[in-house]
Amino acid sequence: MPAEIKGLNEECGVFGVFGADHASQLTYMGLHALQHRGQEGAGIVTSNHERLFQHRDRGLLSKVFADPAELDLLQGDRAIGHVRYGTAGRNSVENVQPFLFRFHDGDTALAHNGNLVNAVSLKRELEDEGAVFQSDSDTEILIHLIRHYIKEDGFIPALKKSLNRVKGGFAFLLLQKDRLIAALDPNGFRPLCIGQMDNGAYVITSETCALDIVGAKFIRDVQPGELLVIDQDGLHEDHYTEDTQLAVCSMEYIYFARPDSIIHGVTVHTARKRMGKLLAQEHPIDGDIVIGVPNSSLSAASGYAEEIGLPYEMGLVKSQYVARTFIQPTQELRERSVQMKLAAVRGVVEGKRVIVVDDSIVRGTTSKQLIQMLRRVGAKEVHMVIASPPFKFPCFYGIDVSTRAELMAAHYSVEEMCQIIGADSLNFLSVPGLIKAIDMPDAGDAPYGGLTVAYFNGDYPTPLYDYEEGYRKSLSEQERKELI
Repeated sequence: MPAEIKGLNEECGVFGVFGADHASQLTYMGLHALQHRGQEGAGIVTSNHERLFQHRDRGLLSKVFADPAELDLLQGDRAIGHVRYGTAGRNSVENVQPFLFRFHDGDTALAHNGNLVNAVSLKRELEDEGAVFQSDSDTEILIHLIRHYIKEDGFIPALKKSLNRVKGGFAFLLLQKDRLIAALDPNGFRPLCIGQMDNGAYVITSETCALDIVGAKFIRDVQPGELLVIDQDGLHEDHYTEDTQLAVCSMEYIYFARPDSIIHGVTVHTARKRMGKLLAQEHPIDGDIVIGVPNSSLSAASGYAEEIGLPYEMGLVKSQYVARTFIQPTQELRERSVQMKLAAVRGVVEGKRVIVVDDSIVRGTTSKQLIQMLRRVGAKEVHMVIASPPFKFPCFYGIDVSTRAELMAAHYSVEEMCQIIGADSLNFLSVPGLIKAIDMPDAGDAPYGGLTVAYFNGDYPTPLYDYEEGYRKSLSEQERKELI
């Protein structure tokens, strides 16, 4: 998708099941519920107790498994699956997960959601020691580290050592012929949860919506620094580190996760609706109607309208049939492609003072085109309110925004942004408002209510390792002083 109309994209979703007949079909269903987390590629690896079977390819899940026979060939009662949106590595089949590695002492499949911030350094070190990488994904680093340490230790001790070497955001699933293993980074940046089916089979996946689709009952969220092993004897809980600090990616609640998912005790729809309500309290606008930008902003828009006492209308309609990789060669056609995705409802907005609620502004071009679209169908005024703070700083833990160059709020004030996008007014939710809206019950005394809000204030919960130098260079002199 061209940068002009591209929003944010999350890296991927993972799904694993252990102890269920037709594990490949269940994994397909689970991945279908996670398709919003990645549409560049998909894959499943299964085990029938003796060997591992793999199928993966580029494209949507329905394309990758267009032939039902592909699922039937994936034998066994245990499986892991992955849907990919790549933040690291080219969009080639070599980078589509789960990866499957065949070793003399047993095969291992690996799937990963997140981004490692010390991947470049580790890869260079491993290559110097003789490692040969089959992909250019940061995920593969973990298996090479395991092979490095396994010479001295068993698999689990080697895995623990390896997990302490990789830094950044990661939810890993590993499958061997006799067990399923899950590990979450020490900050719990990316969501991961455990469920159980009526027959006792365990499911581990990125979002609870995937538990619902396979009929699994939610047990709990995987905790930062946890290492879980599921085998014939059941679920074994362990940790690879005790040095943890909950810092869930706030963009999961703002944008990425499905509204029906529950992350650390908070229903995503409820959090988004509260964002809208608090946004209305912070920035009440005198208008006639409130509309949301489909689809992730609709919950916030309903909350804003409810709080301010204005009608919540369907002023924008989203086409469900436009391919997300739609690329056109000219600026005019690129702008037309936005209109193919979204259409303004003239009968709703004509002659009205319209308050548009969106979840975020990244590059600003889509906002500008939306406002032009609403004015063309007769909107009297267009006021934009954003249910998150200004996105000023990159994400290094698994969102495809790792530089400041593409972030509008990094270069312009709110007033300047308002002028550029052509709105009558522009307002954002505050950081305290965002934290209050999400209100994680198990955050304890974790900073920022157990959330990562670095994208808005530059306060990253971890060192940035390989990204540090480039990030500091991107800051203004004043911003550098504020970070010291």
